[in-house]
Amino acid sequence: MNILYDGHIHSPFCPHGSNDQFDEYVEAALQAGYKGMTFTEHAPLPKSFIDPVPNKDSGMKWEDVHCYLNSIQQLKEKYRGSIEINSGLEVDYVEGFEEETKQLLDSIGPYLDDAILSVHFIKQGDNYTCLDYSAEAFYDLVHSLGSVERVHKKYYETVLKSVHSNLGAFKPTRMGHITLVNKFQKKYPFHNKFNTEIISILDAIKERDYALDYNGAGTVKPLCGEPYPSDQVVQEAVKREIPLVYGSDAHSAKGIGQGADRLITQQLQMPNKFNRS
Repeated sequence: MNILYDGHIHSPFCPHGSNDQFDEYVEAALQAGYKGMTFTEHAPLPKSFIDPVPNKDSGMKWEDVHCYLNSIQQLKEKYRGSIEINSGLEVDYVEGFEEETKQLLDSIGPYLDDAILSVHFIKQGDNYTCLDYSAEAFYDLVHSLGSVERVHKKYYETVLKSVHSNLGAFKPTRMGHITLVNKFQKKYPFHNKFNTEIISILDAIKERDYALDYNGAGTVKPLCGEPYPSDQVVQEAVKREIPLVYGSDAHSAKGIGQGADRLITQQLQMPNKFNRS
């Protein structure tokens, strides 16, 4: 089995990414033998939402969206016949800001080939924390909610809300890294497997004919050591015939392909048209 498609790639428009240019990502994908790739830059956050990370750089700037999409259109023309390039976004589900997110998707959705819906922000009362920003931010969330287990439970509750959310006709139908809460698990271990919560999410995904992002980035995170979702969750998804789309979640050209070897080891038959053995 070969991985021939990467469905989760960032770009020079990522405010917390590298300075690598679009061509560097594409050339890295070509070198890896890919037939297709999707750029999924972090969508702008809702305008009335205050980004809780220190540099306020979790999402693309609103004024950059059209330049981003135009850049990808130029790439499509440049590499036509060599590799299929898709324009996409990674859209944040922010609890309480569903209507603003719907408005964003209504305006940009017609120009997208692909998109991912992800949960990074956890709401506690009137406050939000970016779950994966740092181990220190994760600890603050543990302190706020009372335990590591409560952080996991709250995260899975939020992911389930994202699956059920009404974000309009252009809502992404691929759910991003649904076990991202495991990013710091070696520092903040937990004992509950949260099987009930995860099964509820998978059943809701299956019911809606959605797909899962198989995100390789966790394999290179020193406090995680596994993909998002974890192997156990992947097997449950396979039982339900939920499509999985490999994504490196690369924030630099050298990140293309990260975690792909783990997927190949599992010998999963990916349903994407590019990912055939």
